[in-house]
Parts: sequence; structure tokens; C-alpha cells
Amino acid sequence: MNSEMSQYTQPTGTIDSDNPMVAEFAKETAAGAADRREQSIRLYYAVRDGIWYDPYTMNLSTEGLRASTTLTAGRGWCIPKAVLLVGCCRAVGIPARLGFADVRNHLSTKRMRAAMKTDVFFWHGYASIYVNGGWVKATPAFNRELCERFALKPLDFDGINDSLYHSFDLAGNKHMEYLSVRGEYPDVPIDQIRETFQKEYPSDISWSQADFEHDVDQETGRDQTQKSIDA
Repeated sequence: MNSEMSQYTQPTGTIDSDNPMVAEFAKETAAGAADRREQSIRLYYAVRDGIWYDPYTMNLSTEGLRASTTLTAGRGWCIPKAVLLVGCCRAVGIPARLGFADVRNHLSTKRMRAAMKTDVFFWHGYASIYVNGGWVKATPAFNRELCERFALKPLDFDGINDSLYHSFDLAGNKHMEYLSVRGEYPDVPIDQIRETFQKEYPSDISWSQADFEHDVDQETGRDQTQKSIDA
């Protein structure tokens, strides 16, 4: 493996693929797979559905983004979930890196829209995995149950085709629009992300004390449905 490719197999400050817990999770998940493609598929679904998407956990510190932190918490937003998938791939010897794009995302909550003042999510994170001689994009952010609550088709990954979000939901409403590509990196470019967030989002943005699942219930009408049932 050449030096350029080897950087995508090594642990970093955030991608702690050498952490015993991350390594064990990756190896147990990938055990018995016939080849690297099947290993990457198993790892993708383990992170997509085993780790719940929760943007209210946003923390742009090295510790907050670390793969082991997300695995321990069992939840995270798009970047740390991508970090965990990349870390798992590296733990079993599959080269992987982080990709970023600016997107217009229609899966959000009233609280998020009020705080962000925009529906553009800057530096949306995904994983890029080297399988069968080429790089394949994999986006493990939204877990299956969350997709079902928003009437979205869960994003699948076959290790062959890029796994990027659909433009429309199951009802034909706009879901995700890719605005610009930021590129792919061996580690999280934390300083660049912080600079963009400080420029594009209000300085007082914070929802760390809020409950994302409760807000999702309100957004999707599930909260009102439950109240009607209880009544």
C-alpha cells in the first residue's frame, strides 16, 4: 500500500480506529463476511441503524467527534456517525476517508430551523470507502426508524454505488439537495468547519438541553396522535 493510501488506514485524533471498543465493534460486525465489500456493507448498516441520528448532540471538539465517543453514546449527528463508520473500516483494514458537502436538508425540527435561521446544513458528513479498486460514498446519518417517521426511504449501501440522499421523500416532497462539495479528507477539518459555522450560523445557536426525539414527534405529528390515543 502506497503512502498516500496508507493515511486512510491509520488512526487519527477523531478517527480512533485503534480504540479497543471501536476495534472490537468493527471486527465483530464484519466477522464472517466474504470480502471487503461485504464487510463495508455490514459496517454501514451497523452504524446507520445502531447509532441514532441526533443533531442536538453537536460538539465540534476532538473528543466530541471521536468514533469511540459516538459508539459509547449510541447517537450522534452526521459527522461523528461518518467518523465512526470510517473508523470501523480502518479497524478491519479497509481504507476510508471523510467526505463533506453543503446540503439543503428538509429533515429538521422547528427548534433547529428557528435556531439556524436556514435550511442549509454546511459540512454535511459522509464516509468514502475504498472497495474493489475504487472509492464509494456511504452516508450513514439517518437511522431507519427516523426515516420511517419522516416518510423517507432509508438510504441503502451496496458497496458498489454511491449512497447519497434522495432528492424527494416518499410523498414527492423535497428532501435533500446537494449544493456544493467540500472534498474528502483523512481526518475531520475541525478548524475549517468551525470557521464556516461561526460565519453562517447565529452565535447563540444551542439545543444541547433539548430532546431531539420529542421534537421529531412534534414535527411528524406523532405527539398529537399519542395525545389523542391517551385521551
